Amino acid sequence: MTEHAPIVLDIAGTALSAADRRRLAHPLTGGVILFARNWETRAQLLELTSAIKAVRADLLVCVDHEGGRVQRFRSDGFTHLPPMLALGKMWMKDGKGGPGSGAMRATNAATAAGYVLGSELRACGVDFSFTPVLDLDWGESAVIGDRAFHRDPRVVTLLAKGLMHGLLQAGMANCGKHFPGHGFVQADSHTEVPVDPRSLKAILQDDAAPYPWLRSTLTSVMPAHVIYPKVDRRPAGFSRKWLQDILRTQLGFDGAIFSDDLSMEGARRIDGKLVGYTEAAVVALQAGCDLVLLCNQSLGDGAAVDELLDGLAQQHRQGLWQPSADSEARRVALLPQTLPQAWDDLMFQPAYQQALEMLP
Repeated sequence: MTEHAPIVLDIAGTALSAADRRRLAHPLTGGVILFARNWETRAQLLELTSAIKAVRADLLVCVDHEGGRVQRFRSDGFTHLPPMLALGKMWMKDGKGGPGSGAMRATNAATAAGYVLGSELRACGVDFSFTPVLDLDWGESAVIGDRAFHRDPRVVTLLAKGLMHGLLQAGMANCGKHFPGHGFVQADSHTEVPVDPRSLKAILQDDAAPYPWLRSTLTSVMPAHVIYPKVDRRPAGFSRKWLQDILRTQLGFDGAIFSDDLSMEGARRIDGKLVGYTEAAVVALQAGCDLVLLCNQSLGDGAAVDELLDGLAQQHRQGLWQPSADSEARRVALLPQTLPQAWDDLMFQPAYQQALEMLP
């Protein structure tokens, strides 16, 4: 039907149901996002990801696996990764090593964290993690909190670059989030619509500064469900001004753009009115997103997932949404280009063992 598969959906359990297989085979499905409920053991996870790839080999298998409190798989050998703020604290502590030695240690530790994170996931058939968080630690946002590296955008940039280097060593792409910055606002966009009152100049000089600095390294970006009224009345993920004019044109980013979860409260209100999932997806895609996420809606009968798949197909037939070959190319570019290492081989690999020793 189309050459663009923009929808990333979830599945209900630890194995694929007939409904899951039907949805994964839909030509508009481009990826799957896994959660803790999809996890029991490494063997089960590998079986699940293999089953997903058996439906369609090009599906992008994703997870939110950052470290700290946002880590979906925590048992059966998975390393408990530190929250990213631990790396920022390491940066600030030179100890007896002399000025800057803390920064050097932290940069190495960030690369080690990226390598451990990426190689463990890939050994279980997961292609991609939505990391790193580039939000600044303003000390205001409970939902960001210790997920942020630091308050200083320069420190955030270099630690994120270290983490992305480790991901790359493991053969994994990366995702900077939440553009242009979620750390300044207190409200949680999962449950309300946060508003950041600052000027565009203030945001670009501070919270959004890591994005142009990392433009040669970032492979994808996820915008925030935050409204910045001095720039646009729509949340950043639904704003052509933020995604096309600022992120793409002004800051020169040419990788993939994911919407944040369309079921979050911050995604449900556009221009002051409550919208359905299909309308939210179309607005996000028209604003410049290449892919749209719908999370935790496969539970129960999964009617919301079917509504989005059918709704977007109908929008396409009616000419209200046009698939994009460029967007599809950006999606495919996020798939790993190398074979993963088997878990047992990884455990004995010197680079992996060295990386474990470097973690804070």
